[in-house]
Amino acid sequence: MTFASLHVRVLRCALTIGALASFVLASFVLTWPSRAQAQGAGKATIEQFMSPASPLTLTSARKADRLAWMVYDRGLRNVYTAAAPNFRAVRVTNFLKDDGTDLGDVELSDDGSIIVFVRGSAPNRYGWVANPSHDPNGAERAIWAVRSTGGPAWRVAVGSAPELSPDGRTVLFTRDGQIYRARVMRGATVTAMDTGGVPFIQAWGRNGVPKWSPDGKRIAFVSDRENHAFIAVYDVATRTVKYIAPSVDCDGGPTWSPDSKRIAFYRRPGTPFGMQQQRGTGGIGNPSGAAANLNAPLVGNPAGGCAGGFAAGAVRTVGIAGRTDSTRAGARLLAGFYISTFTAGHTLELMLADVTTGEAKRVWRNAPRDSVFTSLNNMAWAGTSVIFPVNVPKDEWDRWYSIPVSGGEPTLLTTTDGMIEDATSVALSKDGGSTLYYCTNATDIERRHVWAVPTSGGTPRRVSSGEGIETHPQPLASGKSLAVIYFDAKTPASIAIVPTAGGAPKRVFPTLASSFPTAAHVVPEIVKTKAADGLEISNTLFMPKDMKPGEKRPALIFVHGGPRRQMMPGYHYMQFYHWAYAVNQWLADQGYVVLSINYRSGVGYGKSFANAPNTQGRGNSEYQDVVAGAKYLQGRADVDPTRVGIWGLSYGGLLTSQALARNSDIFVAGADLAGVHLYGNVIDTTNLAFKSSAVGAIDGWKSPVFLVHGDDDRNVDFAQTVGLVQLLRARDVYHELIVVPDDLHESMLHSNWIDTFDRMGVFLKRFVWNKEKAPSMKQ
Repeated sequence: MTFASLHVRVLRCALTIGALASFVLASFVLTWPSRAQAQGAGKATIEQFMSPASPLTLTSARKADRLAWMVYDRGLRNVYTAAAPNFRAVRVTNFLKDDGTDLGDVELSDDGSIIVFVRGSAPNRYGWVANPSHDPNGAERAIWAVRSTGGPAWRVAVGSAPELSPDGRTVLFTRDGQIYRARVMRGATVTAMDTGGVPFIQAWGRNGVPKWSPDGKRIAFVSDRENHAFIAVYDVATRTVKYIAPSVDCDGGPTWSPDSKRIAFYRRPGTPFGMQQQRGTGGIGNPSGAAANLNAPLVGNPAGGCAGGFAAGAVRTVGIAGRTDSTRAGARLLAGFYISTFTAGHTLELMLADVTTGEAKRVWRNAPRDSVFTSLNNMAWAGTSVIFPVNVPKDEWDRWYSIPVSGGEPTLLTTTDGMIEDATSVALSKDGGSTLYYCTNATDIERRHVWAVPTSGGTPRRVSSGEGIETHPQPLASGKSLAVIYFDAKTPASIAIVPTAGGAPKRVFPTLASSFPTAAHVVPEIVKTKAADGLEISNTLFMPKDMKPGEKRPALIFVHGGPRRQMMPGYHYMQFYHWAYAVNQWLADQGYVVLSINYRSGVGYGKSFANAPNTQGRGNSEYQDVVAGAKYLQGRADVDPTRVGIWGLSYGGLLTSQALARNSDIFVAGADLAGVHLYGNVIDTTNLAFKSSAVGAIDGWKSPVFLVHGDDDRNVDFAQTVGLVQLLRARDVYHELIVVPDDLHESMLHSNWIDTFDRMGVFLKRFVWNKEKAPSMKQ
């Protein structure tokens, strides 16, 4: 290759993406195929498949039937709002550049008049906020606000995770272990405390998780003091802090009663001597009475208890003074020194406090050596109870329980057998929380639907009907309906309204343009395969519409990332997988048979499946599910068994590289986007993690690969691709490479995605569809 031809190809790449990103392309071929070669005449483009405005978050006001959500529209990230009765969507921000600036943490004031949100990505481990558009001024992460009735948005303060006051006038946020405040409303006198310039509440300890009382008169927060933690309440009117029933124990998780008069919180035993951090010697507690050396290095064991180390109350044998002792004498040494419990032997209490007096009483405790109720994390006051999630041992499914604040034993709420994935999957009714709405795949394991159950206990009922997928339930203040983010096989992310009494979702946003290729979509089917060890795997199959009798088509496998993910027969609720589903539809429209594999260690099929043995660096047992999918495709009469490719991002990139390294005889080419190629950091051919990695089989890698990676990836170290390329070069394995300076694990620029998928399509057309022989990199 001449220098001139290489320069033309790099310039062409730069012209494609303009000034938004810098790509370095290293495919070393003499000509670059056009995009038209990657798609048939008259076929829809990937731009069309990825063109709809996609709502990615959803929230609702506490006292008004108003919604707000963030929309991704071809790289433009903006806030939208809608109100009853017609829920007509209105864009209230005006960020009109595909510059990679993220937007999230959308919150509404109680009356729905003020919306706050955060612009900017989280910092990396060096403290840098993502700057994918290479702005020479750098990037920031800041809290913004806008009125739901319209007008320009304004910047409030540098910060993140805003806790908006009920009246929408101020936000709280934490930084460096202190609580800050910023005034949202403009026009009043502004001080440093009003802009987050100095702490609003400054106290010893790491102070965080501030929670406004429903009436806006007080703020509860946690003050973590390493070996113990307090619940504190700040009074807005008097500017005073009161500690609630302070003790030597670890208090956390404060949640307000609807009337703002009480707080529920959990209490765990304080940190025992054997698990404490101790600084130097001397001073108080030093028999010599010498002054403490505050600059001395930390001695003793790593921090535990409140500091998040060895869990207080955990029951196991611990090495003491260099020995493991399970005798009665050893148990006595453990008790109190290394294991902390309350006097009755239990390790967890639910406390109820009166905020006026500061006094608290215990309303429930777990049993000694309790293996079920070991945590009250993420609890919330709901009606006359406190609700919380529980990871029940040997139970395949997620559960939520409630405990009456008057006292009593836990009541199982979610008797449905299905996954309840995360915080976006649950919401409480606006009447103080008498009803829990939750999103689950119960009774429809391949999808998600909304269910409801009284928080005091009762029989759950399904709320949303139909064959779609509903997530992010958000009850409205009137109690008559709730909003969801809706998807189905041919409908990308949409805002929809569902009656709380039950019914089909009614879509209110967006209106799909006529250019969106709805007719080009296929309805995927669920097919089952069995791995070599007999485990059944659920897969989603996309069949091209234009198949002719007797025809054999090339096939592609898609492997999701995570691996804690589940692909469904419809658009997905996570941003990249929403696009990945669109890409798979696009590839099927191009003529490929596409199989999306829900391999073991993913979610949705129970905890045994998610926690399958010998996965990842312990043997990579999930790879056999990929092989089973490939063999299923090769066995189909309508698939050419010599033309099978694979693609995926992150853990999907890992499995793509595994496939090309271990089975280039099956997979003729692959696209590895931001993949992991070496588990751990040990280069030892006898090491299990090394043997479980793609690089452990690198000498078997013969098939060409398309590689993409951003060098500010916060999920997968860019070094993974740096190292892989050295191995491929040494073995003359053909590869095409796109390096994106300053970009993240999933590109923040829409133009990058379009360019990436276009070029991936060209690559797959050459090496899977046309089955071209890969040239030598030495040319």
